[in-house]
Amino acid sequence: MEPSFWHERWERSEIGFHQQDINVHLQQFWTQLDLRPGQRVFAPLCGKSRDLLWLAGEGHPVTGVEISRLAVEAFFTENGLRPRRWREGAFEIWEVDEIRILLGDFFDLEPQHLADAAGIYDRASLIALPPPMRARYARHLDAILPVGTRVLLVTLEYDQSVLAGPPFAVGEAEVRALYQATHEVELLYTRDALAEESRWRERGLTWLLERVYRLSPHR
Repeated sequence: MEPSFWHERWERSEIGFHQQDINVHLQQFWTQLDLRPGQRVFAPLCGKSRDLLWLAGEGHPVTGVEISRLAVEAFFTENGLRPRRWREGAFEIWEVDEIRILLGDFFDLEPQHLADAAGIYDRASLIALPPPMRARYARHLDAILPVGTRVLLVTLEYDQSVLAGPPFAVGEAEVRALYQATHEVELLYTRDALAEESRWRERGLTWLLERVYRLSPHR
């Protein structure tokens, strides 16, 4: 999946993956990471998610990364924010108060970009990527993040033969295969999401599960 795919999705406003409201799982399970106010959170492939505002409101500086300029511009414009902007290597940095978004490719991130990150919020990153890229994504995270980083991960599971992604179906076995070498993988919650997601039924799905995981570094 090339960057042009996501640029085209944003240009065409084909952003069904975007949530207008703050994610309910973030609000319910965020405290499970036991992060202190003031500790930075990384939000990969953040789009224009208002979840960044919620995290900042909980006292966390937030760093997001997003490849679409349209998405980054929309985040700040729609929330009435006037960011400072400057260029730094492969990224254009947009920042206001406790929120910083790096406009550029996730795979161009280097350890210095996330040197002070203590937690990750991944609602729409892993499930946005096809299988070969998911393995590359997990390896890159491990290479750039400080030791001890904790993760709140939200995934979807459904019959991939019925509906092609993105968002893609990512099962529990794959989550464990991707992360168990570096983290304890704990399933916190499973929800039958189909009843509340009519758009998925209309596209032919007969079942849809949403799962929430806590990934804690091995002691």
